[in-house]
Amino acid sequence: MKREPLIALLQAYASPFPEEEQYKSRMLEFIRAHENCFERSLEQGHMTASSWLLNHDGSKSLLMHHAKLNRWLQLGGHADGNPDLIGVALKEAREESGIKAIRALSPSIFDIDIHLIPENPKEKAHYHYDVRFLLQVETEETIQKNHESKELRWVGKDLNLLPTSEPSVVRMFTKWIQR
Repeated sequence: MKREPLIALLQAYASPFPEEEQYKSRMLEFIRAHENCFERSLEQGHMTASSWLLNHDGSKSLLMHHAKLNRWLQLGGHADGNPDLIGVALKEAREESGIKAIRALSPSIFDIDIHLIPENPKEKAHYHYDVRFLLQVETEETIQKNHESKELRWVGKDLNLLPTSEPSVVRMFTKWIQR
């Protein structure tokens, strides 16, 4: 029952990027097959939520240099049993940026991705089925990184200044500058 709203969101989502249409099919199959898809304890993989977080005037987006993965990524994290992925994306954005006044620009999905998380001392290799939402900071607040990141950086609409060539980050960047 708690999976139905996410299934409906995914079914309504359409992307011009072919890889996302493949992710959509795989994600729907995964969600339907695993009642506990929101639980981190599902070892093969689980649902996560992320955000493409814009500053107050929409001219910059916030990226984090992830401490464990050593890569520049969007803010986000595990659902930890919560089927409200937009709520998870908002919570993670607030925790990872230190900014409290953040709102969703739309209840619709902004991007989706499925990516492999490498094995580490605490867990086996597994997949993150990541649903991303477009969020915006409501006021000018100072960003404050937490233990999950080495650095936080506002990035303007110049692809040459993007600190990563990570395909899913470049895809979200492209969507942002084209909107």
